[in-house]
Amino acid sequence: MKRLLFTVLLFVAGLTMTFAQAKISFDKLTNNFGTFSENNPVQQCTFTFTNTGDKPLIINQAVASCGCTVPKYTKSPIKPGEKGTITVTYNGKGKFPGHFKKTITIRTNGVPEMTRLYIEGVMTEAKETK
Repeated sequence: MKRLLFTVLLFVAGLTMTFAQAKISFDKLTNNFGTFSENNPVQQCTFTFTNTGDKPLIINQAVASCGCTVPKYTKSPIKPGEKGTITVTYNGKGKFPGHFKKTITIRTNGVPEMTRLYIEGVMTEAKETK
């Protein structure tokens, strides 16, 4: 009888531990910079997220698809119910004018483990002044 009770207690504790986890929820997954000039090639945006789980959320990695895009993110654990940010800077200096779309891959200890954020826009050619 004691063994059965102990086994059931371990099973219930295991289930409770399984369901307790961090969960990341973003306000938006895409940012469109619109049209901007080659004279002003650096654009920046911020993605905000919330830990909607019941364990602390940790961002393990934020990687951009190109060296012209740099993500900076909240490094400390985000407690349940709290918000964090990922600031993405795009630098189009030396790049060809036109439409671009870049991907930032976020890896966390939560659900989902991987999220992709997107930035896009159109950089127009600089106008020469005479």
